[in-house]
Amino acid sequence: MKSQFFKFLVTSGIAAIVNIAARAGLSQALSYDVAIITAYIIGMGTAYILARQFVFDPSGKAPSREMGGFIVVNIIALIQVWAVSVLLARWVFPTFGFDYYPALVAHIIGVASPAVTSYFGHKYISFRPKP
Repeated sequence: MKSQFFKFLVTSGIAAIVNIAARAGLSQALSYDVAIITAYIIGMGTAYILARQFVFDPSGKAPSREMGGFIVVNIIALIQVWAVSVLLARWVFPTFGFDYYPALVAHIIGVASPAVTSYFGHKYISFRPKP
C-alpha cells in the first residue's frame, strides 16, 4: 500500500501542477472562484489518466463506471479545495496581513488538502475491482 500511495501522491502532484498552472492562466480571464473550479476539472482529467495508468490495478469495470466513481470522489474533493482556497485567500490571509502571492499560496494549500481522503476514495470507489 505504501508504494501505491506514493505513486498516487506523485501522479496527484503532477495533476496538481497542471491544475495550478491552469488556474493561473484562467485567472486572467475568469474570476478566482470560477478559475479554481475550471482548473480543477482540467487537473481531474489529468489525474484520472495518470491514476488509471500508473497507480491502480485494472478494476475490470468499464472506463465510464470508473470515471463515474472518480467524478463523485472529485466532487467532494473539489468542494474541499474550493473552500480551503477561498477561505485562505479571502479571509485568513488578509486577517494576518499575508500578501505574498496569497491566491497562489491559498490554491496550492487547497489543492493539497484532500490528498489522503482522495486516495482512499479512489482506491475503494473509483478503481475498486469489479465484484
